[in-house]
Amino acid sequence: MLIRNLRENEIDLLRDFLYEAIFIPEGVTPPPREIIEQPELRIYYENFGTGKADHCLVAEDDGRVVGAVWTRIMDDYGHVDDETPSFAISLYKEYRGQGIGTKLMTGMLEELKRNGYTRASLAVQKANYAVKMYEKVGFKTVDENDEEYIMVNNNC
Repeated sequence: MLIRNLRENEIDLLRDFLYEAIFIPEGVTPPPREIIEQPELRIYYENFGTGKADHCLVAEDDGRVVGAVWTRIMDDYGHVDDETPSFAISLYKEYRGQGIGTKLMTGMLEELKRNGYTRASLAVQKANYAVKMYEKVGFKTVDENDEEYIMVNNNC
């Protein structure tokens, strides 16, 4: 498994990974793919690469990109302030649970640190199994609502 930077010609992959990132509880019908066209979701990929905190690492397996983690400063669900990049991460289902997400998260935290950031944030649904992985790489819950935790990592 190769962890590397997203290439410019691969930016459209973020749309696929954004859809894959939508947490679907057991027994719930997945939303249509068009959901990623909603304004509150387009902010994750529109004009990616133009912001100072736009960074993306991908996991590549045998020439195929199978996962991505990306950050940007955006007014998303995990937004804490205008200086803190928010995380998005996704892996194709068959690659989950193998430690790839942890490698992507750790690599991105190192990338942010190299770029002068000291903290990062994310939002995650409380029922999402990824909560444990986020805690493992140093994210702590700073706020919550009925459905989600807002988590921050102060150790970039």
